[in-house]
Amino acid sequence: MTGKGIDFSREGPEAARAIVVHVEPKTNKAQHAFERTAASKLEEAMGLADAIDLEIELAIIAPLAAPKPATYIGSGKVEEIGKKVKETGVELVIVNAQLSPIQQRNLETAWDCKVLDRTGLILEIFGRRASTREGSLQVELAHLQYQKSRLVRSWTHLERQRGGFGFLGGPGESQIEADRRLIQERIAKIERELEVVVKTRDLHRKGRERVPYPIVALVGYTNAGKSTLFNKLTDANVFAKDLLFATLDPTMRNITLPTGRKIIVSDTVGFISELPTTLVASFRATLEEVLAADVILHVRDIAHEESEAQAIDVAKVLGDLGLSEDRKNLIIEVWNKADLLDEAARSGMLAKSDRRADVALVSALSGEGIPHLLDLVELKLAKTSTVYELTLDASDGQGLAWAHQRGEVIDRHIYKDGRTKLTLRLDANAAGQAAARFGKTIKARA
Repeated sequence: MTGKGIDFSREGPEAARAIVVHVEPKTNKAQHAFERTAASKLEEAMGLADAIDLEIELAIIAPLAAPKPATYIGSGKVEEIGKKVKETGVELVIVNAQLSPIQQRNLETAWDCKVLDRTGLILEIFGRRASTREGSLQVELAHLQYQKSRLVRSWTHLERQRGGFGFLGGPGESQIEADRRLIQERIAKIERELEVVVKTRDLHRKGRERVPYPIVALVGYTNAGKSTLFNKLTDANVFAKDLLFATLDPTMRNITLPTGRKIIVSDTVGFISELPTTLVASFRATLEEVLAADVILHVRDIAHEESEAQAIDVAKVLGDLGLSEDRKNLIIEVWNKADLLDEAARSGMLAKSDRRADVALVSALSGEGIPHLLDLVELKLAKTSTVYELTLDASDGQGLAWAHQRGEVIDRHIYKDGRTKLTLRLDANAAGQAAARFGKTIKARA
């Protein structure tokens, strides 16, 4: 069955059946005090499988003393799982680890079924979730880069030599070489298309700078409730479900804070431990929106038993993306799913959050704590900008246009002599430009 395709779109009784295997190194030293247990890692892998509607027949933890070059896991475990595959008749084994192409091929041969490692499984989920052109291109790029190194395993015609007229390959070119070349050509084409997307995104970002509404970006571990919070804040209808990676494509909406200040809220793809590097690279253009944000809301599932470990993983991904130390003070932790806590736990979390100026305990589902969260956003934004008063002559139309382009005009009053008094909010960069342009006619409001 090596190379057999799996139809992941089947649901219900027709859903593909799978065994999930989590490989747990015996010598694995805890990276931090909140290291996950093997059972929780297995549960997360099962959640990933469930996200593409696989029917899980069996879940196994495979201890690993040391990775084996040929099969990653030991021969005894390979044989044991092979027997389970025959007994259950499953079509697929998911190995919650990063397998090399050779290891994946050898396991498929040993078990006579399809094998997906953690990267392949996440790619399958992303492939299903992508709905925009940009998201689809990013997923396809990551998938092709992953597939390119695995051509050795999935073709039955590898020994065939391609001759003919040279439309797709020269005389003597092997099928695998032709396939690899075709994949590389497609990768190059997608990268060119994504370059256009990046330029367009940069133009949009510059456009938002000219209409200077601050960006508030939501980040967090997958299934922490980002999209539910996004919907609550913006009255939007973004797909939000209790699934890993329910949201893939970024979404932005304008909202008005209680003080009247307008902001743009951005929802992003969820993070996960051991997020494949190919995906981080492919989604860098999208995730760079987070790095450019004025405030970052780190949404945490505070009711999850491994909330601390998830928070550490999110911080690592943000670090990998290039979030500098000085920008970490822009982060507000949103302790979500307060509705799932019992009364004692809720009181304890509330006491903890009250002692910190960068934490809000909320329930995105019920709306509890949202007003306090918006107050914290206001306070963060207030530290990055200042309110000024500017009086312009009636003839200074360019100055009026500049103020609307570079600042957020809060109030406008026109005097009888035609002069205009503006109350506007400027960030530090725009304030410097304003001082140079308007001199003493612009003053910070006391």
